[in-house]
Amino acid sequence: MKTIILCGGTGYRLKEETDFKPKPMVYVGDKPMLWHIMKIYAHYGFSEFILALGYKADYIKDFFLNQKAFTSDFTLETKNHKVKYFLENRSEIDNFKVTFVDTGLDTQVGERILKCQKYIPEKDDYFMLTYGDGVSDINIKKLVEFSRKQKTIGTITGIHPRSRFGSIVADENNLIREFSEKPVARDWINGGYMIFNRKFFQYLRTGEMEHPALIRLVEEKELSVFKHTGFWYAVDTNKELGELNNMWNSGNIPWKIW
Repeated sequence: MKTIILCGGTGYRLKEETDFKPKPMVYVGDKPMLWHIMKIYAHYGFSEFILALGYKADYIKDFFLNQKAFTSDFTLETKNHKVKYFLENRSEIDNFKVTFVDTGLDTQVGERILKCQKYIPEKDDYFMLTYGDGVSDINIKKLVEFSRKQKTIGTITGIHPRSRFGSIVADENNLIREFSEKPVARDWINGGYMIFNRKFFQYLRTGEMEHPALIRLVEEKELSVFKHTGFWYAVDTNKELGELNNMWNSGNIPWKIW
C-alpha cells in the first residue's frame, strides 16, 4: 500500500525556517520532519511513498537524490565527475521507494491528492495519506486492520490535541487550586494518518481543500475514526519545533518506534 505525504504547503508560521526550505524539511535532530514520518510508516512495512510537492519542491528532491553523498564517504574525480562511494561506512541505509509529484505551487490540498491518483496502481484498492508536519507513536498496522474491519471509504485518525494555553482549576469559592500546563482536550481532531479506498478520488474536486471531500463521506456514512490516545505532535510554529527538538535531544522520543 502506498502512502501519499502532503509536502506542498508554504508553512507561513515557521517563516524563519521556511524562507529557505519547505515545511516538511525542517529538521528534528539531524533529519527532516519528513524523514521521521517516513520511518514511522516503514517500521510497519509500508515503505512506498508518493510525495505531493509544491513550495520549494527542488529542496526535497535534492535531499533524496543526494542522500547517498550526504550519508557516505566518497571520492570524486572532478575532471570527469566520477564518484566512488564507500557504502560500507554508512551508519544507516533507508529502504524507501519514493515517487515525487510536483502538484503546483498554489494548489489546494484536495487537488494535490487528485494529482497523485495516476501513481497508485489500479490493483491497489487502498492508499494511505498524511500531512508532512506531524509525528506519532501510532501503530500503522492496527490502523490498517481497523480500516478493513470498518469497510468505509475513508478512515482518519482521531487524537486529543493539547491546548496551546495553560488552564486554571478553581474551586467553588473561586480560589485557584492549580494551573494545568497545556492540558489535553477532550474533543477529537483529525491527526492525519488516514486510509482511503481509491473511490475517495471521486469525492475530491479541483480547487478544493480535502475537508469538503471528507464532509461528503460523512454525509454518506463512509468515514470512520481510529481513536489514538498515544503520542501525537504537529509542528506549526518555531516554539513547537523547538519542543520537538528538545524531546529528541533529551532521548525521550515517543515517536521513534523504529
